[in-house]
Amino acid sequence: MTPITVLIADDIAATREDIKRLLYFEEDIEVVGEAGDGEEAVILASELKPDVVLMDVNMPRVDGIEATERISVNVPQCAIIIISIQGEQEYLRRAMAAGARDYLVKPFSAQDLAKAIYRVSESQRKRNIFLSPSLSAVSTSSIRAKKGTIISFFCTKGGVGKTTLACNTAVALAQDYKKKVVLVDLDLSSGDVAVMLNLNPKNTIADMVQEQDTLDSPLVESFLVQHLSGLKVLPAPLSPEHAELVKAEHIQQLLKILKDNYECVIIDTAPVYTDINLNVLEASDRILLPLNQDLTTLKHVKKAQEILAALNYDSKIRTVLSQHSSEGLKIKELQKNLGISLSAIVPEDFKTVRNAINKGVPFVMNQQHTKVAQSIGKLIEALDIAKPREAAANPKPSFITRMFSL
Repeated sequence: MTPITVLIADDIAATREDIKRLLYFEEDIEVVGEAGDGEEAVILASELKPDVVLMDVNMPRVDGIEATERISVNVPQCAIIIISIQGEQEYLRRAMAAGARDYLVKPFSAQDLAKAIYRVSESQRKRNIFLSPSLSAVSTSSIRAKKGTIISFFCTKGGVGKTTLACNTAVALAQDYKKKVVLVDLDLSSGDVAVMLNLNPKNTIADMVQEQDTLDSPLVESFLVQHLSGLKVLPAPLSPEHAELVKAEHIQQLLKILKDNYECVIIDTAPVYTDINLNVLEASDRILLPLNQDLTTLKHVKKAQEILAALNYDSKIRTVLSQHSSEGLKIKELQKNLGISLSAIVPEDFKTVRNAINKGVPFVMNQQHTKVAQSIGKLIEALDIAKPREAAANPKPSFITRMFSL
């Protein structure tokens, strides 16, 4: 097996030596170069073309963030891990916006460092395969045709209706579009999907990952919960402390299995930038960014746009205005600030949404006449993933709808 080549960029020689010692016993990792500042790191990365660059943030001449941005452009096949004593969210945002694939806070253990290198190297290897010009358009399209579509709902600002949109979109795809759909709640610390769908799961994703080291299709299927609409659901852990049991490698395995077995994989993400979320966003075919008409939410979505654009995910993004009303920022203002046209607009209807949540029955099931329910169909059209059957254009009330209407 060819070792993973690593370039270390840090202005302190002792730190570079420490990192080399941490990697000494990793037979599959080889340090091929060292840089004392950002400028040297950019030059060496172009010459050596390492698989991974370990990049310190604070360096002379050119800092780690700028060096990361340059290397991401000049050597796109190289994965960059930022290493810093700074653990603040702002540093993480800046690093990811510049093109970094992971972020380690000093001090870190040999195990943490090696795991990060293996993880980003494998992720980058997969990206390089699909970005390779040697893949013909025919072979690429045939690969994608056999796979399902992963749609992630993501926003770092709470209160924008992210989970409500995810649940109703998933139910509508299963019920009205007759798709084979699975909904995964990856807000691991405080997920509400089970509550919104009136499910009382005995087992969750946290229980699943403890069953065996490597996930497989039969195991995953056994932990999915059936919903009345035909939708399958993988619930979030019942207790916040169980969230730590779920690792990024579990999610990589899970998404591959679900993509192979379902037409649509809907994911409700946590409102943070974590290894798990970054893996999800990378695997996603569509990333839906919901926002409302508040200035603070606009700021969060604009920052998310920058980060996702730096990761070359522009084509995946669909921005949706949720809870639209006559108050707050106007649509033209939002579109001007974001530099895009909104993909869909979901009107404000607190009464309908609140009743749906309290009853555990998504409004697309028994309140299809409302504007908020009808807007979900337009949202699905904006995702370019499904064509409704003729009956779906003017859906007749299903048995489930009639039952709940009573």
